[in-house]
Amino acid sequence: MTITYEYEDALYVNLTNRCNCNCEFCLRHGKAQGSIYTEDSLWLEHEPSRQEAMDSFLSRDVCSYREIVFCGYGEPTYRLDDILWLVDQLKARFGDKLPPVRINTNGHANLILGRDVCPELKGRIDTVSISLNAVTAREYVALCHPVQGEAAYQAMLDFARECKQYVPHVILTIVDKDKSPEEIQTCKDIAQKLGVTLRIRSFIDS
Repeated sequence: MTITYEYEDALYVNLTNRCNCNCEFCLRHGKAQGSIYTEDSLWLEHEPSRQEAMDSFLSRDVCSYREIVFCGYGEPTYRLDDILWLVDQLKARFGDKLPPVRINTNGHANLILGRDVCPELKGRIDTVSISLNAVTAREYVALCHPVQGEAAYQAMLDFARECKQYVPHVILTIVDKDKSPEEIQTCKDIAQKLGVTLRIRSFIDS
């Protein structure tokens, strides 16, 4: 069972396979082909406990990585309380030597957890990377299929807007597959309006 794994000099953390979306482009739909993105090992036998996750961290040279990324085969904010506990423990142990911490998320944490979590990220999370992926709520639902329906799109935008008050780097991401130049420009406009950065990701064919 893979809890932590390396990719491009970063340490990735896989705490849950739960997700409230079923995105058309999700790598979970792929089959194992030798890439960490499509390896069966990212399907967890069980959700690791805090101590199991910490033991996985401590089995590695934590401070040698350029970044720590909570990601994996699920929406990591289902385990946000555990993420923040782990970050607090790592900061207590390694101090300023701890690499920057990023969460890759769909931006639905407040919907999932039923509270405003953004203030809790301050001083713990350095980067929040949020999947934008569409320019309207209707297109978002058609692409990502969130269980909360169209409300999830606005919740994601609101999350991005608020996060920038507490997190140094807030990024919206889109996958370039099937995006017209006009759609990409609209995404850039959305990010600019929110005061965050837009990152255009290359589609990975799984």
